[in-house]
Amino acid sequence: MKLDNTTLQVLANYCAAAAESMGWTLMRTAHSTFVKETEDFSCQVLTPEGLTVASPKTFGATWYTGLDYGGVIPLFDYREGDICLTSDPYAGFVATHTPDVHIWKPVFRDGDLVCFVGCHIHNTDVGGAVPATLSRSLTEIHQEGLRIPPMRLMRDGIMNQDLLNLIANNVRLPEQNWGDLNAQIACVNVGERKVHEILDRFGKDEFKAGLGGLLDYAENQARAVIRDIPDGEYFFADYADEDQAGGYPVRIAITLKIHGDTLTIDYTGSDPQLVSSLNMPTGGKERHSLAMVGVVYALYCLDPTAMLNAGLVRPARAILPEGSVMNAVMPAAVGMRSLMSNLAQTAVIGAFCRALPDRMPASPGSGMSLMNVKTTTRGGRSVMASIGPVGGGAGGGPYADGAEGCGANMSYLKNTPVEINEAEVPVRILRYGLVPDSGGAGRWRGGSALEMEFQLFAPQSMVTARNRDRSIFSAWGLRGGMPGRTSRFAKNPDTDHCVELGSIDIVPCDPGDIILIQGPGAGGYGDPLDRPADDVLTDVRRGFVSAARAKSDYGVVIGEDLVIDAAATARLRGDMSRQRVITEFGHGEGRVAFERVWTQQRYAALTRILSEVPVTWRFFVKHGVFGALKGQIAPPDGGAADVYRAYETIVARFEDLPRIRPDVGMRAAVAAE
Repeated sequence: MKLDNTTLQVLANYCAAAAESMGWTLMRTAHSTFVKETEDFSCQVLTPEGLTVASPKTFGATWYTGLDYGGVIPLFDYREGDICLTSDPYAGFVATHTPDVHIWKPVFRDGDLVCFVGCHIHNTDVGGAVPATLSRSLTEIHQEGLRIPPMRLMRDGIMNQDLLNLIANNVRLPEQNWGDLNAQIACVNVGERKVHEILDRFGKDEFKAGLGGLLDYAENQARAVIRDIPDGEYFFADYADEDQAGGYPVRIAITLKIHGDTLTIDYTGSDPQLVSSLNMPTGGKERHSLAMVGVVYALYCLDPTAMLNAGLVRPARAILPEGSVMNAVMPAAVGMRSLMSNLAQTAVIGAFCRALPDRMPASPGSGMSLMNVKTTTRGGRSVMASIGPVGGGAGGGPYADGAEGCGANMSYLKNTPVEINEAEVPVRILRYGLVPDSGGAGRWRGGSALEMEFQLFAPQSMVTARNRDRSIFSAWGLRGGMPGRTSRFAKNPDTDHCVELGSIDIVPCDPGDIILIQGPGAGGYGDPLDRPADDVLTDVRRGFVSAARAKSDYGVVIGEDLVIDAAATARLRGDMSRQRVITEFGHGEGRVAFERVWTQQRYAALTRILSEVPVTWRFFVKHGVFGALKGQIAPPDGGAADVYRAYETIVARFEDLPRIRPDVGMRAAVAAE
């Protein structure tokens, strides 16, 4: 049975409405701020095989459009009323780190299983080595809290009390987790009821056929978009600041391959899996939701009418080298996988920018920090809560400025109002707003970053800032646009005992300590000298841009009376235009300096070496080579031979490592030394 497109669209709206009803139930009944305010959750209507057909369009996590429960659904037999649960990132590759608890429930009609409904939330804490569970300092999955394999939570209306006791004994605030779990159960129960209403409207056979039809419809839309992209290969790379505190940058490399109406995202060249928690547990699944987020964003950017379900990524596949940050193997820690997913998204967007620079935006600020506080009230009660995300804006695009402070690729994470934070957590918010001069200059300006400054009052308090990034590598501009400003994280700023925290994400605090967190600005699009002077003046009046930066970045001279000096502006812009060199991508000083040492040729040599080294040695070898070449600017040929020489010094010390001969073209250069 095949439904016509009109009926399919009606069914799509019904399914989306069911998912949104699930989401509203979850959000309004959850206990933790991170769910009810920040909205870090997802809800799905799923095919019997576990593919996402519908999810909320206006709230909740947007990363899970292609979420596939197929790795866990076949593990159970199902009866009406069953609910199953997992949070193990390495079991079925549905959960992506331990705080994400996924549950799913079958929906039966006349004895037939017609679909599943599912949801996940991010629990504020599931135990582990640090409050709020996650830190880049953790080195193995066993430190990252309770890891629940796929299990039954409920059968025949009876809860699995042993599982509930296990959860309660391993988390710091069991009442909060219990409240959130009850919200999840209510969510899937509402989903089941809403699906029955859809079945009443469409009939069982039409509904089952329609689920497949919705996936096909989205697939056809995706293929139409891909056909409009010129065939070819488009390379882009982006970097995270550090693989661990005091370590080296992390690279995500993308080769976007367009072939007709299909595409491949090849992550070969990305860093080896890390001895920190910045790894992604994808299991090598070629359409894993985390590996495909950037593809979904790009396709939806190119066609905002696209139906958001798992069919959208059917024409795409990812190559995820085993033992890399994109496909880590046990027992790698994965708690900060969202930082790597953010980085993968900006790299994918960068590759699409190479293919379609007239239709894609510059880099979002990315690097969003998720702020959690563990402290105590005056009465001695422990409190642990998220006080909101702090990130950057959206990248400037071909037709508009980037949105201010929205988070862009993480904009589904909503801010928590100051009043709620101060009511629920014993902190005082001293400042909360936008950072002036943080958005990258351009014809279309990059969105400004957010900042938050707050004070704590109890001893043994602790602040965690998950996903801290972009303090070295700026968000990049496009087509002459300038990079966004880097982020900042400081304890007791503007004092003699100020501590710049950089990528540190766990900060012990004493009574009276003040924490300042500033997100990174987004990249600008187009030559800043093409921005109308009146638009620059408006930015100055609104506080987005200072008069000094209006002059230095845009060539617009504004007096103390906030009036443009037209003659001085014309002269300055003329002088600047004669010296201006327009580049495809506008990278910040941190990246420019880094790539003088780490060229594509050196990275290609390192990638080849690491592919032949055992997984357990790769991080060690990477650090050894990076240490050997630290500060050594590459010669004109790119310096690949230097990488082989550095590796040979490591091999001389450790006979367990394989000897790797350089490619033919560089053997002579190596021998010459």
